[in-house]
Formats: sequence, C-alpha cells, structure tokens
Amino acid sequence: MIRCDVCHLAEKHCICQLRPRAESNAGFLLLMYDTEVLKPSNTGKLIADVIPDTYAFLWSRTSVEDELIAIISDEQWQPFIVFPAEYALEHQQVFHQAITIDSNKRPLFIMLDGSWREAKKMFRKSPYLAKFPVLSIDPQVLIGEAYLPKYQMRISAKINQLATAEVAAQVLSIYGEKDNAQLLDCWFDVYSYQYQKSVCQTNKGDETAQGRLEQLLSMQSKQVKEN
Repeated sequence: MIRCDVCHLAEKHCICQLRPRAESNAGFLLLMYDTEVLKPSNTGKLIADVIPDTYAFLWSRTSVEDELIAIISDEQWQPFIVFPAEYALEHQQVFHQAITIDSNKRPLFIMLDGSWREAKKMFRKSPYLAKFPVLSIDPQVLIGEAYLPKYQMRISAKINQLATAEVAAQVLSIYGEKDNAQLLDCWFDVYSYQYQKSVCQTNKGDETAQGRLEQLLSMQSKQVKEN
C-alpha cells in the first residue's frame, strides 16, 4: 500500500486537503513512545493538525531533550499531565471536570502518546513531570454513562482508554474551547473513517464526518469574516 507522507493514510484516501486549523489559547505537548510515531493509526498527529501550539518529542527513559524542558519551564505555560487519577502520585493535585488557570498563564496539556502499557511506563519513569498536576478524563462522567470510545483501529482494554486525539478533544471542552473541541473531534472522525477504508476490516467509522467537518469549517470561516 502506498501511503501519504503527511497523513499516513493510503494515498487514495488522503485527507490532507481537508485539514482544519483553529486558533487556540491552549497548547499540547506530546510525549511519544518510539514505536508509536511510526504507526499509521496514531492519532496524536491530529492534534497538531488543529492546534497551532502543539509540540512533540520522542520519550526516553534515560534522557530528556533540552527543548522539552525549556517548553515545560516556560513561564507562559501552566502544564497539566493528562492521565487517569488512579495513577497520580500522593503529592500531585488532580483535576477532573474543571481546571484552574492562573490569569497570566496558558494551559499546556501533556499527552503520553503510546499504548496503555507504554503510557503507564512513561508516567512512572518521567520524574521531571511529577511536579505537575494531573487532569483525569472520564468520558462517562463528562458526557454520560452511555458514552462509548470512537476509536475502532485498535482494541482498548478499558472503556475509559480513548485515542489520544479523542482525549484531547475532551480536554479542550473542559478548558472551555467548545468549538475547537468539536472541530478536533470531527477531524478525528474523518481520519478514523478514511483509515478504516484502507484496511481489511469492517468500517465502523462515521461516514457523515467529512460533511460535518466541511460544515464546521464553513461556519468558522463565516465567523472570522463577521469579526
């Protein structure tokens, strides 16, 4: 299969021309396990498509890039580690359905991008992150008990183990950027549907996603012109 170098989908299902772009006060920092960055099914890259201030670094147990430390130490940012509360260290503050931001800060949401086993390893073995509060996402609390993960490319062991982009959309919603949350969530749906068209499995994606995305982008463009 020949894949697009950018979106990593099969060329005939490339979605690059549909890529949305938002304005956001939030930033995201992706710590990626080394095997994750090579997977076409990785959704972390979808966050970078939508949110301008998105940074990505390969995770290493033995070393930390200077640029990564510089970003999380930058005074403009107020970092949060997005991870389940049950894994928080005793001293770490935990946020659930709302977060508190200093008036002169912007939130920087740190996402551990890998399989569930890999993410737990990154959380435990990244001492430079231990000083930051944890933002715990539980979709059944935020959205309702009937919520089901929309990520069909891999099987999750637990109901609250969502795709990276799926979690990021909920993070944006908690922060109050509802329009950006909706845009990223829809972009995730577009990607999921087109990805599944490229593989030998039943497509459980949302075939209406592209139409919804185009409608959102049209509304976004209209709002910009009005302002």
